[in-house]
Amino acid sequence: MTDPRDDTTLLKDHVAGDPHAFEVLLARHRDRLWAVALRTMRNPEDAADALQEAYISAFRRAHTFRGDAKFTTWMHRIVVNACLDRIRRNKARSTDPLPEQPDRLAELTATSNTQDAIDAKETHTDVLNALSRINPDQRAAIVLVDMEGYSVEEAATILGCATGTVKSRCARGRAKLVPLLQHMRPAGTGR
Repeated sequence: MTDPRDDTTLLKDHVAGDPHAFEVLLARHRDRLWAVALRTMRNPEDAADALQEAYISAFRRAHTFRGDAKFTTWMHRIVVNACLDRIRRNKARSTDPLPEQPDRLAELTATSNTQDAIDAKETHTDVLNALSRINPDQRAAIVLVDMEGYSVEEAATILGCATGTVKSRCARGRAKLVPLLQHMRPAGTGR
C-alpha cells in the first residue's frame, strides 16, 4: 500500500522522528534519482556512491528544507551536487576500471536477440561516452534539461544557478557534443 502523505509531509515527519518517512520518500523517487546520478556520473559504481552520499546528506539535512521548492527539486540538487563533488574528487585519482570478466563479453552480447537492442545499447554507450568528455557542469545541465525533461528554470533551481547559466551550459555542452556524436547522424543530413 502506498503512503498517502505528500513529499513535504513525509519530510516533516522524518524530521519529527518518523523512522519510516524518509524510506518512503526515497522509494518514491529512487528511479529518477538513480537516472540523474547514472547519467551524470556515467559509471554505475560511482553513481551508486554519489547517490548514497546524497541520501546521507539529505537524511542529515532534512531539517534545512524550507519548502521554497518542491522536495524533488531539493533532492535532485543534492544528488547533482554529490555527483559533481565525486567527479571533482575522481579527477585527482582518475583510473579506468578493468572489466570484471572480459572473456564473457562475447557471451553476454550474443544473448541479445534483436538488432534494435544492440543499436540502443550502442547509442546509449556513445552518448554516455560523449557526455563524459564535456565539462561536469555542462553535463549536469544537459542531463537535467535534455535527458530528464526539467525546464531550464527547474534545472537552475536544482543546480543553484541562474537560468541564463543553465542555458549557457546547455548551449556550450551541446556544441561540444555535436562533433563527438557526429557519427550517429544519418548520411546526407548535413552538418
